[in-house]
Amino acid sequence: MTSKNVSGLRIFLAGGAGVLGRRIIPLLVAAGHTVVATTRHEARTGPLRDLGATPARVDVLDAAALAAAVRDSGADVVMHQLTDLAGGDLAANAALRRDGTRNLVDAALAAGVRRIVAQSICWTYVPGEGPARESEPLDLGAPEPRRTTVAGVAAMESAVAELPEWVVLRYGLLYGPGTWFEPRGLRAAEAREGRLVAGADVTSFVHVDDAAAAALAALDWPVGHVNVCDDEPAAGLDWVPAFCRAVGAPAPPVSGASAPSVSGASANPAARGADNRHARRDLGWTPAYPSWRAGFAALAGDRDIPDTGHSRQFPSGRVGHSGGGHDESVPLRRKAR
Repeated sequence: MTSKNVSGLRIFLAGGAGVLGRRIIPLLVAAGHTVVATTRHEARTGPLRDLGATPARVDVLDAAALAAAVRDSGADVVMHQLTDLAGGDLAANAALRRDGTRNLVDAALAAGVRRIVAQSICWTYVPGEGPARESEPLDLGAPEPRRTTVAGVAAMESAVAELPEWVVLRYGLLYGPGTWFEPRGLRAAEAREGRLVAGADVTSFVHVDDAAAAALAALDWPVGHVNVCDDEPAAGLDWVPAFCRAVGAPAPPVSGASAPSVSGASANPAARGADNRHARRDLGWTPAYPSWRAGFAALAGDRDIPDTGHSRQFPSGRVGHSGGGHDESVPLRRKAR
């Protein structure tokens, strides 16, 4: 299966009405694929049609209805872009990852689908030094509330791997239109209220358009996990002030636990970074926004944001990045399932 050279695949996109689903659909359609996209809400079926997809109104937690929808779609590939954090409920999102994914995988297996591309996150690795590679284990022994998130991710990734051909995209923290990290998003509101604190913990970002492009490319990627995040790690001491400037917020408060004199230092050993060189070097993924600096500047319509010295360089010369310090990366006031 080659996404660049083969058209005419039938894609069943679970979570089609979400922030990523809405960006993935036009890419799939432009590549010549047919898309059936799920939503629970009648009001979202029209916008899905406008994007070029056939809507399937179904709740992924309804196993029988989902099995029928996947079967009727005649799908060659299932794409998993499910999240449920509109209310900020980590337990609900973990349950969707566990139970919704279980239903989706069972439906795919019953329909004879061989390939699945699934959304995951890159900040659930065990604590350690330096950016984590895909071969490193998940942090299953983490304390709460992190344990809930990691357990949901582990259950989701385990279920997905039951299909013969699977690709798990471990995304960095999503930013850009429709996410919490945009001028109208939740984090921007917190920044304007002085509640977004700059600390030493490090975060890995990925622009929503780059995340969507990776989902399309993954139709042709080999089996395995892939860290999908930009080239530069960002200590909160760097990215929080930059984000505040981008969204027109005042300078943020700085955490007393921060250590600004130590370049790249993190107060949280789980905020270690995720190495994207497999996606970059082995799979040929090239983000349009290789750094959050350019991405944040695009949000602001302003110049690039200067380097202030808290980044970690990869030996290759590209900089590493981390997904620690944040629980989820999902659209504000939206439930994509």
